[in-house]
Amino acid sequence: MRLAPLRRLLPDGFTLALLAAVALATVLPCRGSAAVGLDRITDAAIMLLFFLHGAKLSRAAIVGGLTHWRLHLAVFASTFVLFPLLGLLLAPFSHALLTPSLAMGMLFVCTLPSTVQSSIAFTSIAGGNVPAAVVSASLSSLIGIVLTPLLVELLLATHGGHAPGAEGVWQIVRLLLLPFAVGHLLRPWIGHWVDRHRPLLGFTDRGTILLVVYAAFGEAVVGGLWRATAPLALLATLGVGALLLALALLCTSMAGRLFGFARADRITLVFCGSKKSLASGVPMAKILFASQAGGLGALLLPLMIFHQLQLMVCAVLARRYAKARPPL
Repeated sequence: MRLAPLRRLLPDGFTLALLAAVALATVLPCRGSAAVGLDRITDAAIMLLFFLHGAKLSRAAIVGGLTHWRLHLAVFASTFVLFPLLGLLLAPFSHALLTPSLAMGMLFVCTLPSTVQSSIAFTSIAGGNVPAAVVSASLSSLIGIVLTPLLVELLLATHGGHAPGAEGVWQIVRLLLLPFAVGHLLRPWIGHWVDRHRPLLGFTDRGTILLVVYAAFGEAVVGGLWRATAPLALLATLGVGALLLALALLCTSMAGRLFGFARADRITLVFCGSKKSLASGVPMAKILFASQAGGLGALLLPLMIFHQLQLMVCAVLARRYAKARPPL
């Protein structure tokens, strides 16, 4: 029985698959015409992914969520205001301890929307407001398609990074926003099919991420990623990511009490407002930083590390909330 808490801290199957993709890219990276073909395949997979996400999100959920506007505004502020401010606060540490690409990747993490699946799952386990979590996380993902490129432009331009510019924003619109909008407009005709085949969306989520990670790390390995990234820099990335997550959890917990939210809404704010989406982040990075010197591999490492940190910490935190739940 004592081993059960330790098992919750072990990487899940998808994290192991991510590590396998990185290992495969290290040993057998795609080169030449094969890399060009893989790039086109990943673009198509990204468009399919966001098309399905658009078809999944119902207008009833959006309208129904407006009744919890204070909570949604707090989640929005945490995701797109608090996190960028924390990124700026930690930027001196990042620049001192990390490589330039890793530091840029840490800032990129701070611009991303919240997760959807894990935010809802942890909110449910902890006894939070699940319907509000569904709406907050979904709206965050939708708003992030537009807002993340703008935040990336702002943060990187002010910290010496290579901002994506208008071309990157257009690529976001073409590959993410338009497929999402088309999928949502077609929901009256295909929504029932999508709802009946939810595992397909999960497979598309994970498959697209694995494709992009393999392609990005393959390109970076060919460009000398592991020769330019010292082990101490990876440990420092873990430390900065843990500090970022701890500050986000602390701020969202305090804000929930400060704003007088009910316990269920405070839980929703903590789990939806402290997360960053790997599913959105990897495709966005591929589009926004396509011309990044040295490839995307190092830039994606902070996101992958933060992803695993938030899963492990929030799994423990959700169970603590559940144990402390007052009796009905």
